[in-house]
Amino acid sequence: MSKRGLSMDEKKTKMVELFHETMEFYSLKELEKIAPKQKGIVQQSVKDVIDDLVGDGLVSMDKIGTGNYYWSFPSATGAMKTAAVAKAQAELDSINAKLRAVHQESDEANVGREDTAERRTLLAALQQAQAESAALKAELAAFGAADPVKYERKRQAMEVCKEAAQRWTDNTIILISFGRSLGIDESALREQAGIGEDWEDLPA
Repeated sequence: MSKRGLSMDEKKTKMVELFHETMEFYSLKELEKIAPKQKGIVQQSVKDVIDDLVGDGLVSMDKIGTGNYYWSFPSATGAMKTAAVAKAQAELDSINAKLRAVHQESDEANVGREDTAERRTLLAALQQAQAESAALKAELAAFGAADPVKYERKRQAMEVCKEAAQRWTDNTIILISFGRSLGIDESALREQAGIGEDWEDLPA
């Protein structure tokens, strides 16, 4: 039965142990030589493990000369954890403060909304009034043609049309009269203008 390899979390734990046990600075090449022998971390995964630890803040890295060097001291890890706990506690305190403010606002908003007989009566009356208002609006929409405003607009439009028809009728009569004065046959004029025998002047 083959031996199971280390998981990434196990590799990270062992790599941190290596730093804390030796209390030394290492280049990546040095770690790739030491880690397989002392902690059983295969050479090919050392870089990934180190990158993860740097990203987690558990290992520090700095460029010295042309190379990168890595280190991690127990005191630094403890300080990072303490800072993380303090940050989490501050966030928790902020959330609790906001939660208390929301509860207070909710309590203040509910003042006067207690479930009493009077409130239930008023709510029922409000619902009834809203229902009646909706019904009246629907009824008014059904009789939209009888709307006084719409009716007045239509009446004014009809007046304009009537005035225009009367004006053109008068102009036509003047034209026919003028034609007669020139000796032109009225029936010819009517035929030319497309005016039938049933045509008559509009009443004013």
